Amino acid sequence: MDTFVQQIINGLVLGSMYALVALGYTMVYGIISLINFAHGEVLMVGAMVSWSVAIAFQEAGSTLPGWLIMFISAIAAIIVCSLLNYAVEKIAYRPLRNAPRLAPLITAMGMSLLLQTLAMIIWKPNPKPYPQLLPVEVYNLWEDGPVITLTQILILVITAVVLTGLLWLVNKTKLGRAMRATAENPRVAGLMGVRPDHIISTTFVIGAALAAIAGIMWAANYGTLQHSMGFMPGLKAFTAAVFGGIGNLTGAMVGGVLLGLIEAIGAGYLGDLTGGIFGSQYVEIFAFLVLILVLTMRPSGLMGERVADRA
Repeated sequence: MDTFVQQIINGLVLGSMYALVALGYTMVYGIISLINFAHGEVLMVGAMVSWSVAIAFQEAGSTLPGWLIMFISAIAAIIVCSLLNYAVEKIAYRPLRNAPRLAPLITAMGMSLLLQTLAMIIWKPNPKPYPQLLPVEVYNLWEDGPVITLTQILILVITAVVLTGLLWLVNKTKLGRAMRATAENPRVAGLMGVRPDHIISTTFVIGAALAAIAGIMWAANYGTLQHSMGFMPGLKAFTAAVFGGIGNLTGAMVGGVLLGLIEAIGAGYLGDLTGGIFGSQYVEIFAFLVLILVLTMRPSGLMGERVADRA
C-alpha cells in the first residue's frame, strides 16, 4: 500500500505538469485547429531562462531567499516565453492560416527543431543542474509511509490554482467569451467586434505562460535541464490532450493527470505484471498502448472534443 500511494503521489505531480502543457496544445487547437509541435520547446526555454536568472543571482552573491529568486525567475521565464510564442505565431503560423493543413504542421516541426538548435547555441548542449532554491524538506504522510517533498507540494498547489484560474478566465470573462466565439466562427466573431488575430495571439501567449511554469516545475522537480528536455514532455502533453479530448480544456487536465498516473503506476508495477520481461524503462510504451486502446474505443477522447465551446 505504501508503494502504491507513493506512485499515486508521483503520478499526480507528473500529471500536473503534463496538464499545464496539454492546455496550451488544446487551446490553440480549439481556436485554429493547429497542433503547435514547438510547444514543448517553449517549456524548455522557460526552464532555461529561469535557470539563467537563478544562476545570475547566485553569482552576484544575492542574499534574497530562494523562493523569491524562483518567483523572479518565473516572471522572467513567463515574459520571455510569451514573447517567443507571440513571435512564432505571427511569423510562422499566421501567414499559413489559410494554407493546406500539412503546411503549418511541417512549419511547427521546423520551429521545434529551430528552437532546440538556438537553445543549444545559447545555453550549450551539456546538461545543467537546476539550483536548489526551495528548502529540501520531505514529509511522511504517515509513519514510515510514502513521502512528498516541498517542491512536489508546491507543484500540486500551483497547478490547481493555475487550472482554476484558467477555467474562470475562459468561462467567466469577456476575453474567454471572445475566445469561444473565435473558436466557433472567426468571421462571425469579427463581425461582432472581436479581433480574431488578437484573440489567437493572446491564446498563444497564455499557452506559453503555462508552458513556462511547467518547465520551471520540471527542472525544479528533476533537478536537471538541457536543450532537448522539452521534446518528450511536449509529446506526452500532446498525447494527454488527445487522450482527454483535443480542444477540450477539462479533457486536457484529466488526460494529463491520468497519463501521469498511468506512467507512475506502470513504472512501479510493470515489471511484476509482466513477470520481469518489461521493466520501468518500458513505461512510456505502456502509456501509449493505453492511449491507443482508449482512442480505439472512443476516438474523440475520454471527455470528447468540444466544437461550439472548444476554447
